[in-house]
Amino acid sequence: MDYLVIEGYRSAAEEFSNEAGVIPPVDFESIESRMVIREALQRGDVEEAITRVNDLNPEILDTNPALYFRLQQQKLIELIRQSRIVEALQFAQDELAPRGEESPEFLAELERTMALLAFDSTSSPPPAITDLLSPTQRMKTAGEVNAAILESFSQGKEVKLVQLLKLLCWGENMLDERAEFPKVQVDMRGGLTPGRRKVEGSEETSMHE
Repeated sequence: MDYLVIEGYRSAAEEFSNEAGVIPPVDFESIESRMVIREALQRGDVEEAITRVNDLNPEILDTNPALYFRLQQQKLIELIRQSRIVEALQFAQDELAPRGEESPEFLAELERTMALLAFDSTSSPPPAITDLLSPTQRMKTAGEVNAAILESFSQGKEVKLVQLLKLLCWGENMLDERAEFPKVQVDMRGGLTPGRRKVEGSEETSMHE
């Protein structure tokens, strides 16, 4: 359940909750909200993401200056990507420079981002600079926001083993309706063990035997 919730698979989480009798750790509506925020960041719409985060829980950004700086940095990156240079310079001066004065880490990130302006399409900037324009940078920012939202809901960011095992059993049962395959017996006290399953009245050994 945790994995489905964290990664935003709402329909699968709802089905698993119903089939396995697991109480959902969060409201399923919040999953949809997180995914809208993640999609906004992945397409570069930082303003939309910030608005939706504040609608969901305004304390998330109010109490996490590092995350808010990361979002502002991402907005600066998007302005530079769109060649809105004058706007980017003004935004950096008004919004990011004051934060850079408060933190050496913020200042280093601001300087790295501003270095994008020193290179044109014919230049070959170092990877540490060009990485800021890669899809990975957007995904990284989206992941940090997603984690912060989950933390605000007191939902762990890592998958719990017990619920992962339940998810495995549920997935096997769903697959068992469509095909015959070696199953793994799950002992909730001892973990995974090589297992056998009945196939048309006979015993079939697992792949480990």
